Amino acid sequence: MAPGEFFYRPDEYESERASNSYLMSLVVIMAGLPLPIVNVIASAIFYFANRKSAYFVRWHCTQTLLAQLFTLPVNAAGLYWTLGIIFDRTTISNGYVSYLLTIILFNLAEFIATIHAASRTRKGNHVVWWFFGPLTEMLVKA
Repeated sequence: MAPGEFFYRPDEYESERASNSYLMSLVVIMAGLPLPIVNVIASAIFYFANRKSAYFVRWHCTQTLLAQLFTLPVNAAGLYWTLGIIFDRTTISNGYVSYLLTIILFNLAEFIATIHAASRTRKGNHVVWWFFGPLTEMLVKA
């Protein structure tokens, strides 16, 4: 089966669980926004709780976890740099402003994609993200 092809139609329960994997990362953003590790921990807990679930649920839990693992170092570097400026009293450079704007745009795009994926999977549709979908396909076995 090629990435993006999904012929199985999940039932209501499976669609809700898959959608919740995306919603988990959105809800946790509100609680742990300054700490990027909080999203990864929440996604990992949800993944491990559902790793023996139906294929549709496992697949989307894995895709969410991979996305969170990818954004962790990007956000952590921004947090580390910001804390360095605050506590070391170093000056704000053009590089810092550029990096900050980049991660803001990156996180905004990920936030929008997460909302879209949560909405579509809740309706029983299979959502494949361009980078994480093929990687998820390799990791999740039917």
